[in-house]
Parts: sequence; structure tokens; C-alpha cells
Amino acid sequence: MGERVRFESSVGPTLAGLIEEPVGDARGWAVFSHGFTLGKDCPAASRISKQLASEGIGVLRFDNLGLGDSEGDWGDGSFTVKVEDTKRAVAFMTERGTPVDVLVGHSWGGAAVIAAGAALPDVKAVATVGAPFDPRHVEHQYDTVLGRVLAEGHAEWMVGGRALTLKLAFVEDVENADLRGCIRGLHHPLLVMHSPTDDTVGIENASEIFQLARHPRSFVSLEGSDHLLTAKGQARRAAHIVSAWVDQYLTS
Repeated sequence: MGERVRFESSVGPTLAGLIEEPVGDARGWAVFSHGFTLGKDCPAASRISKQLASEGIGVLRFDNLGLGDSEGDWGDGSFTVKVEDTKRAVAFMTERGTPVDVLVGHSWGGAAVIAAGAALPDVKAVATVGAPFDPRHVEHQYDTVLGRVLAEGHAEWMVGGRALTLKLAFVEDVENADLRGCIRGLHHPLLVMHSPTDDTVGIENASEIFQLARHPRSFVSLEGSDHLLTAKGQARRAAHIVSAWVDQYLTS
């Protein structure tokens, strides 16, 4: 059982997190950023974090605004807020006395850790799983309610049996998001992991991120994995890869 923690979001409400303590001597510490509407307890976030902890890397995973156990309204978030809250998570860990060495992000969270990492000089490395090259990739998920949002300023949006409120400011922020400058400005080693059979975020996204990134950069194909890493062993495998890859940066 991890340590449950809370810290303030960049927009005010309190975010809920869970710290998986490292087994044995700590090799390092990480922050994990989950996908678009998934939360800290989704399979990818939970399983990757627990596996990293079992290999000596402690991990803070947290629910973004209005998701899971966090306070606030999801619709008051945005890509910018997700990035800023990732920075807040890193600051929280530093204040706790466990400064963050590596950022790990899944799906939209992968894009967020690249953007956050570009502004965090003390982080040593960044790893992504199934990340989109363009944060606007998520727009297709809410295209059925987009007309109402543009006309009325907000609309209720059903996701996985939950009702979320999509707001105009959220839509505009995503529309204006651009990861290119963040990728170019990322002065940290970058690991890009992606499945060639990912039918949610296509493999071409990994190619575009990798081609634009500076060295040192690495790419690992997660063949056989689905986007959500739900099948047995997929998330654990991704964590093994991160653990092995980041070791050289933890000991340098």
C-alpha cells in the first residue's frame, strides 16, 4: 500500500496522489502522469508505478483536476494545467526530500511530461508511453459535443460512464497547444516507447517525437501492446524498460 498524499493544483483545488515507496535502497524517484481522462489508478499508471518501485524507483502518481480522488472540476483543467500540475507534483516531491529524477507519462500524460520536462532543469530524464506528437490528438474524443461547447461555452460529456463538463477555455487551450518547441527545448535524455499496433495513438506519433528530439534519445517498440497496456505483463514490461534505460542517468 502506497502513501496517500495531497498537494495544491496550479489552479487551486487539492490533488490526490499516491507514492509508491521504492523497495530496498532508492535508486531514484519519479512522477507519473496519466492519460487524458484516466486517473492515477488506471492499469498503466498503477502497474508501471508499482513495478518501478519494486525495482528501486519510487513513484508519485496523482489524479489530475476533477478526476479520481482529486478536488475541482475537470473542465477547469486543460493541457496547460496538466503540465503545470506535473511541475507542482515535482515541487511537492522536492519539498518532501525526494527530488524527482525521471518523469514518466502515458498517452496525453506523455505529451505533458515532455512539456513539463523542458522547464525542469533538475530532472535527469523523461520517458513516454504511447504519447501523441500533438496534444490536439484528443479533440476527436469530444467532437460530438464540440458544437455545443462553441455555441454555449460548455457541454456535458459522457466518458466511461462518467459525466464531465467540457468548457470552451479547455477546448481553446488544447487547440493552441504545441509540443514542437518543448521537444526541441527538452535538454534531457528522452525515451519514447510506443506499440506499432496502437490503434488509439498511431505509431507515427512516436516517429515525429523521436525525429524532432535532441540526443540522447531512445526508441523502444512495445510490439503486441495495446494503447492502455491492459493485457497481462504489458505495463510491467514498459516499467522494466524504463528502469533499465534510466539507470545510467541515475548513477551519473
